[in-house]
Amino acid sequence: MVPVEEALHRDVFATNSGNLIFSDAAHKILETPDTEVVSNGIRTDVAAAARINEQYDVFVVPLANAFRPSFEQQLKRLTRLIGKLRIPVVVMGVGAQTGLNYDPARLKPIEPAVREFVSAVLDRSASIGVRGEFTEKYLTDMGFRDVEVIGCPSLFLYGKELAVSKRRPELTGDSRIAVNGSHSAVRSQGLDRIIGDAHERYPHLRFVGQNLSDARQLHWRDLSDPNSQVTAMPTHPDHPMYREDKVRVYVDPITWIDDLRGFDFSFGSRIHGNIAALLAGTPATVLCGDSRTLELCRYFGIPHRRIDQLPDGVDPASLYEEADLTELTGGHQERFERFTAFLDRNGLRNTFTHGDGGAAFDERMRALAFPAGIRPWNDTDIASLTSRFGWLHTRIAELAVDNAKLKRDLKRSNQPATPPTSVYRKARRVVGRPIRRALQSGRQ
Repeated sequence: MVPVEEALHRDVFATNSGNLIFSDAAHKILETPDTEVVSNGIRTDVAAAARINEQYDVFVVPLANAFRPSFEQQLKRLTRLIGKLRIPVVVMGVGAQTGLNYDPARLKPIEPAVREFVSAVLDRSASIGVRGEFTEKYLTDMGFRDVEVIGCPSLFLYGKELAVSKRRPELTGDSRIAVNGSHSAVRSQGLDRIIGDAHERYPHLRFVGQNLSDARQLHWRDLSDPNSQVTAMPTHPDHPMYREDKVRVYVDPITWIDDLRGFDFSFGSRIHGNIAALLAGTPATVLCGDSRTLELCRYFGIPHRRIDQLPDGVDPASLYEEADLTELTGGHQERFERFTAFLDRNGLRNTFTHGDGGAAFDERMRALAFPAGIRPWNDTDIASLTSRFGWLHTRIAELAVDNAKLKRDLKRSNQPATPPTSVYRKARRVVGRPIRRALQSGRQ
């Protein structure tokens, strides 16, 4: 088990823990008796192209909302890597991000980068898998034809099975409710008032954060990130939910999903925060604030409301009452078959059709000890300080060794000092033989 301090230092979930859910699902789905799946890490290494060509048969890229201006440089770097590959490249679940009106105008500046990326992928695969209706139209309007709507791999973590039901006839004051949301939704879309009202009505409300900055605020009370300016976020130390220990951030989907099994309802603006609840069998409603969440909810039939159309003082009890799970559960098998047909067309076998249904993967994951959800640092006892200060002491010792080595190297070379650079890679989960597939961990 990687200690929490190390997980946060390495940023094992690429700034957003929602990335872990769809990347783990992709890994599990692609694992079969004759397939070895290897994580390529969270950073795109263009220089690794020769090694990937030599060692692997397919390069699989599970992505989220990659077609957005803030992701342009990462998309270009990924395109450069793909351009050097001679093996098939399969992209599953990529999405474009704009407003709720589906207007692609704000994406115009990145269109050349998107065109180059999609062209490079389609030169190496039968089709490209996208999240929903908006992204499909966005690409077909550019002239691309081999575009398939497949949703996100995360909801296929259990294959064709998706058991979600209301365990209570209604929500009451003793109901356990999970709420989630982004900093932008809290800051400018009114989610702060919704969370505040729910906090007053429901004593067992819990906020689940997803950002690396959220986790560092909980564990270290670190306010160095610009996100710390959003003091209405429950992960901020000044927020009452922080002081009442009603906030968590998870560094692995196992504990995240397990904890949500004990809740009656989940709601908020985070798509994968609510997908985690659905995978736990807990009803959820997504408060959509952009196209990326809206198109995915529409495709999967996830209960949702546009956040800009919510009435003042909306109560989670009314969202729970309105949540209709019929389309989500009733259409899941058909969507799963569409997803596996996409894999088949691109030469990818899946564990549910060609393997053990993910049993070996699940057993291996259950055998590992994952850290519990990160809690607010409200304690002052010695036990709460031991792991933190112990890790800091170890880091100081490591830096001292690194600095001593640097000084020796500089003395030998007589060159000006250059700060050392560290590169971290996500732990590799490897199974099977002999087909090898490199799995590029996408970023959300």
